[in-house]
Amino acid sequence: MSGGPGRVGGGALVDAGRPVAFRFDGRALEGLAGDTLASALLANGVRLVGRSFKYHRPRGVVTAGPEEPCALVDVLGPHGREPNRPATTLPLEEGLRAESQNRWPTLAWDLAAINDRLARFLPAGFYYKTFMSPGFAWERLFEPLIRRAAGLGRLDVAASVAAPPGEIVHEHTDVLIVGGGAAGLAAAAVLGEAGLRVLLAEQDVAPGGGTLLEPRLGDWLAAATARLGRAPGVRLLTRTAVVGAYGHGVYGALETLSATESAAFGGMRTRLRVVRAQRVLLATGAVERLIAFPHNDVPGVMLAGAALAYLRRYGVAVGRRPALFVNSDEAYAAAFALADAGIECAGIVDPRRDSPAADRARERGIPVHGGAEVIDVAGRCAVRAIAHAQRDGARRGWIDADCLLVSGGYTPAIALASQLGATARWLPDLAAFGADLDTAAGRLAGAVAGEVGVAAAARAGEAAAHAIAAELRGTA
Repeated sequence: MSGGPGRVGGGALVDAGRPVAFRFDGRALEGLAGDTLASALLANGVRLVGRSFKYHRPRGVVTAGPEEPCALVDVLGPHGREPNRPATTLPLEEGLRAESQNRWPTLAWDLAAINDRLARFLPAGFYYKTFMSPGFAWERLFEPLIRRAAGLGRLDVAASVAAPPGEIVHEHTDVLIVGGGAAGLAAAAVLGEAGLRVLLAEQDVAPGGGTLLEPRLGDWLAAATARLGRAPGVRLLTRTAVVGAYGHGVYGALETLSATESAAFGGMRTRLRVVRAQRVLLATGAVERLIAFPHNDVPGVMLAGAALAYLRRYGVAVGRRPALFVNSDEAYAAAFALADAGIECAGIVDPRRDSPAADRARERGIPVHGGAEVIDVAGRCAVRAIAHAQRDGARRGWIDADCLLVSGGYTPAIALASQLGATARWLPDLAAFGADLDTAAGRLAGAVAGEVGVAAAARAGEAAAHAIAAELRGTA
């Protein structure tokens, strides 16, 4: 298997027979067709990908999607430098050149990292008091220096002007479905078979959502997409993120063109679709939460769901001896999948005393520390070990690990519902807010509505689709 030492198998989205050469910070590396920059870097054992804004602390990949907070890079293209591209969504292309941000002279040896050692003397807004006098020096010296230090990437104005513009397309449909996971796919099939015009927008490069993380659901996913193909009124748009919900059934959807389509359109990369729909079905899923603990920003600390995504989607193991800090049974899937791939799990720290998933882990020989929490992480540019202790204060000791996979539960992605005027509702079982949306605007289905599991999401999507079809029958 080519594509780097971290590659442990074939992923659902990569082509093992098509190596792709690229450069990161001038270093020649190789990935596979279908990789993102983040998955290719992890496959090559690259953990340090950037520096934090103020203190220049080491930063690594945290997620596997557009919510990535740390792995932001500069892309050097034919029109110049483009800053702040999330490596987790940046498709790997032949000859791609990317550079890390916010460091000098190199990523490994960043002189501004001295700020981290002086953190106690640099509180928030310290410069407003520190540099008050002499007055003439603020505008001439201090402010220019502070502004130069601010931000992450550097905007290349010439590149922005030279880049081909995007285009605006107006769409009209009966139902807009946001999210192409199990709920969205099931709903689109029902609505299409009812004779309605359906536009299914999926921000990922392929539909499937959580079904891409479970190989046993491959047949279901293939059948679901084939079912959509037989419904003439259904259009599926991948790489398309619905970014705004406005009044009177108007939505903004930003489509990122593939490399092939971009070349066909003279280098244009984005297309803004203004969608007008009678109803919307939000199947936007849920976002996995981090957990706060000391040094949880060390490269190698990442979401458990992201580790599972890199394994299933790209065939990449994010570490050779991972530890986990999780508080839900769903997050144990990452440990079981890595173990099936031959990766030794160093141990699982779970604040709960016991759970069915913990019992299954122990049966597989994975150490589980119940009723405990992570209290520290050793390492600066990479995880070396984690410290854990019982929640009553009794210390347990250290676990040798090269990465820490964290899951603090799941928060429904209700941003679009909120824009539509939905009322936030507390869900005690998820320890998160859900949303109650007026059915005149649309419905929610799947994880965004609090349904747990792929099967439950598919059933909820079908139920919501039947309700919408009944409402629109005779008016569409």
